Amino acid sequence: MQFNNKWTKWLLTGLAVLILGGGLIFFGNFFAQNAGHTEQSAPSGHTKSKKKGLQISASNGANYKTVINDGHYKVSKARGVTASKNGNEFNMVSFENGLLNFSKDHFSTDRYIFQEGQYLNSDTALDWLGRKSKDNPTGLNPADNGKTDSSRAPIYLQTLEEQDFMTQKGNDLSLAGVVVGLAMNTQDSYQKEKYGATYRQNISKQDYEREGRKIAQSVIERYRKLPGIKQNTPIIVAMYAQAPDDSLAGGNFYSWVQSTSGSQLSKWHAIDDQTVVLPMEEGTANDKSVANELNTSFKNFTKNVQNFFPNLSSVTGQAAYHDKQLAGLNVTVTTQFYSATEIRSFANYLAQVAPNYLPGGVPVQIRINAATGMQAYVTKSADSTKYSVTILGSY
Repeated sequence: MQFNNKWTKWLLTGLAVLILGGGLIFFGNFFAQNAGHTEQSAPSGHTKSKKKGLQISASNGANYKTVINDGHYKVSKARGVTASKNGNEFNMVSFENGLLNFSKDHFSTDRYIFQEGQYLNSDTALDWLGRKSKDNPTGLNPADNGKTDSSRAPIYLQTLEEQDFMTQKGNDLSLAGVVVGLAMNTQDSYQKEKYGATYRQNISKQDYEREGRKIAQSVIERYRKLPGIKQNTPIIVAMYAQAPDDSLAGGNFYSWVQSTSGSQLSKWHAIDDQTVVLPMEEGTANDKSVANELNTSFKNFTKNVQNFFPNLSSVTGQAAYHDKQLAGLNVTVTTQFYSATEIRSFANYLAQVAPNYLPGGVPVQIRINAATGMQAYVTKSADSTKYSVTILGSY
């Protein structure tokens, strides 16, 4: 009897342990599953906490506030679209930066909000930049006349860019005006046969200005038909002449026109912009050149830094003039470095001697390049005489 009682006690104890263990496993799985659901819901909650809808970025007054949609910058619908590959990288930078500076004269940064072009999409832009043909009746460039010599019909319009300017009322933005930049070729590169040699056809100032005015008229007429563009929305077209592929600088804006209603255009206005490459080639530096005095001081600057650093390859500059007045200077110094201390010493030396040779009263940027890319840059603002040095190191 005692034997049976003993085994009964062991049996009951074992059953209790099994029941307790099963309960622990059950509730452990229950809470683990619920804990898992809690963890999975965190990203969803985080997404909901993101800003939704339209926001406007801050601005320092000199630049535009910009449009942000659902926490993302609102990019252009036709960005980077060109008629053909651009052989001069300076053209695109000069075109985009120059167009924004042009727009500031017509839409002030303290009153208007900048938005990348949203009305012309990339497919339509590509059609417009193509040649006119049976398959592409909306092409703004002339139909191919089949010629392969100087009598061929060139590609006049290389690229276009739209900029939108908005006004804000409460939480709503409304379109106040559009600026469209049209970049005209002064030289058209082409091939007589596929994969063949590249030829260049020069386009005279008279020809690209004449064709540019025709294209501007068509562009305004077409913009009036785009959804969201009203008949009385101000549209300004700014004309840009691209520099040739082998130029060490970009092109210039040369004229603009405005339409305040329908397809009617105001009178054309000239823009007196000029970019001069330094040092100027022999025969181009003369008393009539706007950059004659600057060219002399730039050569002296080059001679000084060449004496300081033995491995200097080249020193070139891009001087921008507006209404024959210097607006800014970019300098590129290309050399070979063997150590980080060489880069730092050279950059500091440039900051020291630049005020003695380079102009004051305008922004100046000096880029220091090597075979592996830009190593440092030395800059000053228009209202400063002191240059600051930035070394682009790595860890």
